[in-house]
Amino acid sequence: MTTIRQRRGGKVTEAAEHQPSEEKNVKSDGKVLSDHTGGKLRNILSLTLGGIVAIGLGLLTSVYVATLHENDLWFSNIKEVEREISFRTECGLYYSYYKQMIQAASIQQGLHALVYDNKTESVRTINILERMNVYQEVFLSILYRILPIQQYLEPVYFYIYTLFGLQAVYVIALYVTSWLLSGTWLSGLLAACWYITNRIDTTRVEFTIPLRENWALPFFAVQIAAITYLLRTHLQPAQERLTLLAVFIATFLFSLTWQFNQFMMLIQALALFIPDCFDMLPTAKVTWLYIIQISGLLLVCVLQFFNSMILGSLLISFNASVLIARAIQKNLKKGNLLNRLGKLILHVLLVLSLTLLVNKFIKKSLNLESDEHIFKFLKAKFGFGATRDFDANLYLCEEAFGLLPLNTFSRLSDTLLFYIYIFSLFPMTVAALIVAFRNLSGSNQVQEKAEEYTIILKPDAAYNLIHTVLFGCLALSTMRMKYLWTSHMCVFASFGLCSTEVWRLILKCVHLYTSQRTQVIKYSIPIITLLYISYKFWPGIMDELSELREFYDPDTVELMNWIKSNTPNTAVFAGSMQLLAGVKLCTGRTLTNHPHYEDKHLRERTKQIYQIYAKRSPEDVYRILRSFGTDYVILEDSICYERRHSRGCRLRDLLDIANGHIMDGLGENEPDLKPSLYPRFCEEIKKNLPSYTLHFTRVFQNKTFHVYKLAKHK
Repeated sequence: MTTIRQRRGGKVTEAAEHQPSEEKNVKSDGKVLSDHTGGKLRNILSLTLGGIVAIGLGLLTSVYVATLHENDLWFSNIKEVEREISFRTECGLYYSYYKQMIQAASIQQGLHALVYDNKTESVRTINILERMNVYQEVFLSILYRILPIQQYLEPVYFYIYTLFGLQAVYVIALYVTSWLLSGTWLSGLLAACWYITNRIDTTRVEFTIPLRENWALPFFAVQIAAITYLLRTHLQPAQERLTLLAVFIATFLFSLTWQFNQFMMLIQALALFIPDCFDMLPTAKVTWLYIIQISGLLLVCVLQFFNSMILGSLLISFNASVLIARAIQKNLKKGNLLNRLGKLILHVLLVLSLTLLVNKFIKKSLNLESDEHIFKFLKAKFGFGATRDFDANLYLCEEAFGLLPLNTFSRLSDTLLFYIYIFSLFPMTVAALIVAFRNLSGSNQVQEKAEEYTIILKPDAAYNLIHTVLFGCLALSTMRMKYLWTSHMCVFASFGLCSTEVWRLILKCVHLYTSQRTQVIKYSIPIITLLYISYKFWPGIMDELSELREFYDPDTVELMNWIKSNTPNTAVFAGSMQLLAGVKLCTGRTLTNHPHYEDKHLRERTKQIYQIYAKRSPEDVYRILRSFGTDYVILEDSICYERRHSRGCRLRDLLDIANGHIMDGLGENEPDLKPSLYPRFCEEIKKNLPSYTLHFTRVFQNKTFHVYKLAKHK
């Protein structure tokens, strides 16, 4: 107040002279304030509207897949045994532990039965929580027991609705990732629409509900969204810490819910390592991400009672090696082009060598062999020598572990997804190469030439580019892993189509660039694409939702009902892995083997049990089955007379090769294979010859299954 009075009293003339200027400044400041307020309001409205659209699309996706599941099976109308049979193969095994926890007298007794389980593998007590990723079933069963919903919702619906609900999380995470990359929620809308219209190639949740990937992939998508946000520049320290916490939680949940977590995160670690080597990512943040991966995996290891397969994972060895190598080579990102290239090559060789040495040391120290079948499979798959290993060939002959079929690309092209993905991938790859060369060389000329490319390769875009390329290579080589790629493909393609930087670069190349033209194209092309997708695929989606089918598998239902009614609760059953998972779920009987294949002892046991489909004597088969405490053996005509696979890939062929016997049918055999002294067991036992009836008595049969009871000789 004193100052103002002095100015007004002492310098009236000066004040009068400056009055117009002050009025002008006030008007100018008011306009800036108004613009700032208006911009802030627009941002809030955009965030609100974009958030509402994201949540709405997520919920619609959940309802969509739940409706498809109901329409396909008439799930609400079929019997409980039919519902359980619909959880086929390993899905049934996982769901059985949820059911077991629900039916336990108490939570404590249910947990004790899982930790000291003697019904999943006969004559052997195993820790289910250590061997399998079933904490989600445990958590969900406890939640169901403590919530007051038992009288309103059956346990099976609580289970499947949770998984369908996770699809909402998945779609929202994809939406947010694309939004973060492009700066517009229109990109997220397009990514979500592509995910839904390409459902056949982006998810299989509606018919393989309990599969581990359906639990894990939503958390993986959340993790990618959090990493994308973390790699943005100018984050406040508090924002950075919160984002790192989000990355850690998502990484931990992803690792906890899927046994293949370590292999997926190894590829993700490579997606961080490659751009970091070329100085495209902030090193400090990448270091934190390496540490988070290791920490998340080690925490899962503790929860899984120090699961040896986790300790011996390549991911832990690789990340530790990167951190060690970085500590040794402190001036890695300094020097001229040749100096940097030399250091980089040395760094890569050092990291790879350390990874192999550390991993070999850990496995040797802990005597780990849990994942050896995967490396045998990979070695044979990529042409490093044929193998007669039964387990490796079992994977090689499965379509899911083969190359990605070409018709996948035609389906993805129908929605324009694949075309736009390539359209987005090409300029960004070129930009990445130029930026990488510029960063290595440090040349001013290259700097000037690459300046226009730099803006479209911000750290978050660089990470997502390498991520999509590496997971694309994985999907091309192994069809089952396509779901990791196709969902991210939706994100990347929508980002490319809605990116100001991509359109600016393209328009500059054809000398048509203006700021207004870029903005018009950035919004008009995605909207036209959305209209095309809606016009072409909305009728098909409506037809799909109106198509009604019903679950029908009378032979399996008859088998399960017979087992429950005619065998003691303590009976031990042998048979195929896939069928026995259903036997455990539907009847609670003890198994000799099951589909969770990540254990060397179980793999050897399964190969022995499968001698029922090989050319072995009845005495040999009886001795093998009794060594595992078997009371009943189930033979399936669909395996004994299999036609689904070609010669050389039928289960009976794999067994013949492993046993050194020539295969059935016309065709070549390797020269050292010899004819068996005995006929095929599963065929010969049906003739009721004395040598077979001495050990086996048929007690049940229908068009698909034959059940034999084993004699109990002294």
